[in-house]
Amino acid sequence: MARQCSRLLRLGFTSMSCLFERGNGGGAPFRATAHKWSCRRFTAAPPPPPRRSADRRTRVTMGRILTGTMLGVVIAGGAYVSTADEATFSGWLFDATKLVNPLFALLDPETAHRLAISAAARGFIPREKRPDPSILEVEVWGQKFSNPLGLAAGYDKNAEAVESLLGLGFSFIEVGSVTPIPQEGTQKPCIFRIPLERAIIGRDCVNSEGLVAVVERLAGQYGKIKFKRKSDGPEHGGTAGHGIVGVNIGKNTTSEDAAADYLQGFHTLCHIADYLVINVSPPNTPGLRKLEGRKQLKDLVRKIQSARDEMLWGERGPPPLLVKISPDLSRQDLEDIAAVALTLRLDGLIISNTTTSRPEPVNKYPVSKESGGLSGKPLFSLSTDILKEMYILTQGKITLVGCGGVSSGEDAYRKIRAGATLVQIYTAFSYEGPALVPRIKAELARCLEGDGFKSVHEAVGADCR
Repeated sequence: MARQCSRLLRLGFTSMSCLFERGNGGGAPFRATAHKWSCRRFTAAPPPPPRRSADRRTRVTMGRILTGTMLGVVIAGGAYVSTADEATFSGWLFDATKLVNPLFALLDPETAHRLAISAAARGFIPREKRPDPSILEVEVWGQKFSNPLGLAAGYDKNAEAVESLLGLGFSFIEVGSVTPIPQEGTQKPCIFRIPLERAIIGRDCVNSEGLVAVVERLAGQYGKIKFKRKSDGPEHGGTAGHGIVGVNIGKNTTSEDAAADYLQGFHTLCHIADYLVINVSPPNTPGLRKLEGRKQLKDLVRKIQSARDEMLWGERGPPPLLVKISPDLSRQDLEDIAAVALTLRLDGLIISNTTTSRPEPVNKYPVSKESGGLSGKPLFSLSTDILKEMYILTQGKITLVGCGGVSSGEDAYRKIRAGATLVQIYTAFSYEGPALVPRIKAELARCLEGDGFKSVHEAVGADCR
């Protein structure tokens, strides 16, 4: 707890120092003359600057707002930490992020996301110290999840902040999509917010730093604790230690052999990932969704399974193999995918990716004309209907992961009742920040208890019976 407080204080005063200087136009450092205090040695003041432009005034205003917010957080944290236990202080830190998170909305989406990942990678986010309610515990693929909530692929594409994001209270996170060789995304802007609908349109192709970078980071973050195990009690985590880490594998946009790309991803990541996802449904990679056809998907999965069967595995065996599908599928498409999943005994399906459709009321916004995949609240009904349909088609024999539009514990509960054993969030987390994670878990526990369920497993598929 002391270390957390020290880190918070350092972050707060460092941020304030930088902002004071920026607020002063990047020239002489800030000086509070009333207290004769300066951030560093003060020399002669520069001549008065010319009239600021609108952009410069905006930066100064944002700097002052963020400075005041950070100052309040630091002072309140310093006063509070001396009287609070570790779990209580952890809860206070999550609540404190509600003050800072709205400021990210003042930045363009790409900058906000880059800043969020950078902060997480440096440990400048809260760490959950409170235990999850026992009713949320789930066991899937022989692995124990302390709760069913995970972070979907696309947020930490290059495994830059795995440990810190798990520390927020997610029981699992999914890295990627990861392509065999590095590739750049599309020209900016490529992410468009629709704040009133809590939605995002992304037209970015799979921008990835490649397999080598991701493997090095995962090994670096978890190599030291990979084989450590607690001697007493059940362990919640995978091969990498605390928490489950999945990797979503994709193909390079310029590649003409999709199967070769997926096989390369499987061979490279299979010994370091707790599960692997074949992503055949990103809407921005030309022609890739054709792999969701019955014959194409069957051939692709068989090739990867054959490669898996030829390898030697330890006691834990090979990682589970999942497929992530689109919400823009016909009834026949769903039947074909269900048949492939049952025939080849897939370990799971993730339902779903983003949609190319523009349901109401999104279609009323000018930004809806931008190409790309729509995520967020407007996707919830469509993806949940597909989830329920797939649960029925697979007769509850395939583990399903519900993804798309989840922004509350009730949303997560509806996904579970529709057939999901695990649930992922992304867009709502981008809008609301760390405080969303404990809130969803608490609300989900209340939903389960309110309907008389003793575990998540009891509620899975309740609306399909």
